[in-house]
Amino acid sequence: MSPSPPPSDPASVTEAAAARSGRQTRAARWALGVAAAVMSAIGLVLLFLLTVSTNNRAMYERNYAWLFGLNVLVALLLFAVLVWVTARLVARLRGGRFGSRLLVKLAGIFAVVGLLPGLLIYVVSYQFVSRSIESWFDVKVEGALSAGVSLARATLDTLASDMAAQTRTASLQLAQVPDAAAGLVLERIRDQLAATDVVLFNAAGQPVASAGQSRFDLNPERPAPQLLRNARQQRSAFQIEGLDDATDPQQAVQNARVKTLVAVGTSSVGLLAEPRFLQATMRMPQVVVANALAVQEANREYQERALARGGLRRMYIGTLTLSLFLAVFGAVLLAVLLGRQLARPLLLLAEGVREVASGNLSPKAVMQTGDELGGLTRSFAVMTQQLADARSAVEHSMGEVDAARDRLQTILDNLTSGVIVLDARGRIQSTNPGATRILRAPMAAFEGRPLAEVPGLAAFAAAVQAHFDAFLGDREQHGLDHWQHPFELHPADGSGSGSDSLHAGPANNRTSLVARGAELPDGLRLLVFDDISEIVSAQRAQAWGEVARRLAHEIKNPLTPIQLSAERLEMKLTGKLGSAEEAVLAKSVKTIVDQVDAMKRLVNEFRDYARLPAAELQRLDVNALVTDVLHLYGAENATVPVESELDPRCPAIAGDAQQLRQVIHNLLQNAQDASEQRAREQGVAAAPVRIATRWSETSRRVRLTVSDAGTGFPAHILQRAFEPYVTTKPRGTGLGLAVVKKIADEHGARIDLSNRVEDGVVKGAQVSLSFAPEPSVVY
Repeated sequence: MSPSPPPSDPASVTEAAAARSGRQTRAARWALGVAAAVMSAIGLVLLFLLTVSTNNRAMYERNYAWLFGLNVLVALLLFAVLVWVTARLVARLRGGRFGSRLLVKLAGIFAVVGLLPGLLIYVVSYQFVSRSIESWFDVKVEGALSAGVSLARATLDTLASDMAAQTRTASLQLAQVPDAAAGLVLERIRDQLAATDVVLFNAAGQPVASAGQSRFDLNPERPAPQLLRNARQQRSAFQIEGLDDATDPQQAVQNARVKTLVAVGTSSVGLLAEPRFLQATMRMPQVVVANALAVQEANREYQERALARGGLRRMYIGTLTLSLFLAVFGAVLLAVLLGRQLARPLLLLAEGVREVASGNLSPKAVMQTGDELGGLTRSFAVMTQQLADARSAVEHSMGEVDAARDRLQTILDNLTSGVIVLDARGRIQSTNPGATRILRAPMAAFEGRPLAEVPGLAAFAAAVQAHFDAFLGDREQHGLDHWQHPFELHPADGSGSGSDSLHAGPANNRTSLVARGAELPDGLRLLVFDDISEIVSAQRAQAWGEVARRLAHEIKNPLTPIQLSAERLEMKLTGKLGSAEEAVLAKSVKTIVDQVDAMKRLVNEFRDYARLPAAELQRLDVNALVTDVLHLYGAENATVPVESELDPRCPAIAGDAQQLRQVIHNLLQNAQDASEQRAREQGVAAAPVRIATRWSETSRRVRLTVSDAGTGFPAHILQRAFEPYVTTKPRGTGLGLAVVKKIADEHGARIDLSNRVEDGVVKGAQVSLSFAPEPSVVY
């Protein structure tokens, strides 16, 4: 066995896990920093919005729309983040992840801590802002400003009305003055009124004469239609100009003026008198105008702010609301981050325990902190690594055990011996292919069942159980470590397949076994057995060969003197005896000579069987050899016809032509004798003998088959047909099939002998030999 791999260093694994943990910690710090920066940016934006909204009204008015949209967007973003964080917490809680309840509790605590003070500040601030804004727009202030504006308007109207009265009084000077002479009068009126411009218009509104700045204009400004109508109806009218057009208050004070328009009386009476109108433009007092504009501007600003106080209140309240969201968001975010930092060691431990429970002993992450939780994670990582090393060592040992078991199983699978492991009750625990081959039963299908339940092995199982019981009983007394006993299985005992067939070699229905049994350390029983049928057959054949050799030697020596003595007696006594005695003598001498010849033939067969030479294997065409032999069995020579069916696909084999010729002769002669005997018994013509060759693609072997139409082999003969002196013919020696078997063994061929059965009736016998192709033979 190879040595176990050394366990890895727990310190190095812990350092690697610590490096991963450090990277995760840095990532968490980066996330915390980014979140803090975002919250700071939002706070600055809110502070900027608050400052702008309170100190720069013009900028607030210009940017109100996008400021409002930005506030709503920030609020929605913060709300979305809060919903996302809450959803993640709920998902972790529903998923049953370890530490989720702790994170939810921490998030709830931080949220409550941030929310309650925030709500208190929010309520107080809301009330303060609402009351403060309302106090800015008091009713008394608004009334005072309105009264001031009314007073300023009344003052200006009074001044304008006085100027209109003065203009009307001055217009009396033009009552008797024609249009052509009106210029001098207009100059005098301008001086009296201290006007900047005086223009006389006719009824159509066309200038007739002017004094002042308008006299230099080619087309002086005509009075407004409304002003002209008022003058016609009320005889006088005025219009204040220059107060609303200027954007600069100083310029408005300098440009403020009053235009008065009065109807000029006439002394003529009649319907054809055309009315005229006198327009005078006079400046207003700058002090009065400045005060009036100041009061009007103050009132305007007050009204604008009064109208915008709802938006200002919403801006303040929105800022406060966003601040509350920011506080809650920060609290929940800090709760999640800080809670994760607090629960992370516990989460690491829980995840590590879950992985270890599932069999994952990979290196675990550790916390690089100096507190007890960090030390606990490091200890757990070291313990996990030690468990991983121990498991690796065990797996390595188990791998070696499995490899050794596989090697042992491979050895058992390739053993020619049969191996069966039984328990104390005789149940099969395991077998090898050798047992299936020797016992000719599917042993693997009966694992877990008693050996006695295997068809045909009940007697064998009982004998094995008896030997095991006897061995276990005598082991302590005699100190034996195994038992050994021979067995012979044959169809009579029910151990065969039950068919009328015999396979030479391992497939022979009569199987000779030598079994050995021993007890295994775990209480199981080991049964090992070998098929010694071939050995027994070889020993029997060797014994018969020795018997045949000695018989041939002992019998052949006296046969010749006996024959010569009988022939000499006949020669000496011929002519000296009577006819009757001489006939008896001739018959007796003939009988002696015939029997001596028969004995000589028997001795020669013994000699041939005992001294069969070794086969000289050469490349041989089986079809050609069969064709050559069949020339001797033509219709003119054979009493029973022979039919052939030769497969042209048959390749050449390695064989001895002389010995295989003898095999074919023996098989054909036996087949003809069997067919002729049955035909004679039934009184019919003998059926032909068939000889065939066939190439099998599946088994890659050449098969030679000879079949007859005889009576077949009886069961007791079928089991021992290849043994010497076993025959069914009255005058047979029983050496024909024995010689065939011996030659087949020399060629490494398999020989099969069986009866041909059709519809349960034996129709004859069949002998088959299968040869390997020539390239597979080793010389």
